[in-house]
Amino acid sequence: MKIWLDGGLQDTESARVSVFDHGLTVGDGIFETVKATGGETFALTRHLDRLTRSARGLGLPDPDLDEVRRGCAAVLAANPLPFGRLRITYTGGHGPLGADRGEHGPTLVIALGEAKRRPDSTAVVTVPWTRNERGALAGLKTTSYAENVVALARAHQHGASEALFANTVGQLCEGTGSNVFVVLDGEIHTPPVTSGCLAGITRALTVEWTGAKETDLPLDVLDRADEVFLTSSLRDVQAVRLVDARQLPGVAGPVTTKAMRIFDERSGDDLDP
Repeated sequence: MKIWLDGGLQDTESARVSVFDHGLTVGDGIFETVKATGGETFALTRHLDRLTRSARGLGLPDPDLDEVRRGCAAVLAANPLPFGRLRITYTGGHGPLGADRGEHGPTLVIALGEAKRRPDSTAVVTVPWTRNERGALAGLKTTSYAENVVALARAHQHGASEALFANTVGQLCEGTGSNVFVVLDGEIHTPPVTSGCLAGITRALTVEWTGAKETDLPLDVLDRADEVFLTSSLRDVQAVRLVDARQLPGVAGPVTTKAMRIFDERSGDDLDP
């Protein structure tokens, strides 16, 4: 496999990032996960726009998006895969053993891994930990990801593929790597970004294409929603069949089914919407 590291392709066996890179030592970095199908990316422009927003939110220099595009194209060409996860990672670079940044400049890594297509429905659990909607990292896609690692491990222990968080005021927020939607009386709702959730790329497209409403929702809406579904770059739209111990229809409900169809059709018509 070949990866892009700071300006060129390198073999994964020989590529090296400093052990003092801030992305490793203090989680000072951002990333994007882009769906790649048959060597083509989906919604790359939106992902790169969010990469820049996240960089500015952390106080990192704006990434060179021309280089990022070149790197993505080079990695995809060097590693042909039918369906993959293209990961763009951008960190504070070599720095001291502390929170202060160094002067070496940022590190850019682009890598591709094979991905599995998601099943049409899944199980989720709620977790006791909260998202801080007022935190410095709220809404940024950063490499400070340990909370998600812990929560996702909890989900797997309970036979689920995703864990859902409330925020500090008890509102439904997001999953570890997904946004969540609920159907109430035939209408689709999803938490607003003010809840602390990530402004997901698939989330935004789903809102645009289905007319979903951004609504402050209590966590216990999951106990009464007619349907629940998740969105993310690799899930697209995925129905939820089980929330904790609450059984939902084993197949997608009618509103979710329509949302899945709309997303498939619209995303198939335009790879960079």
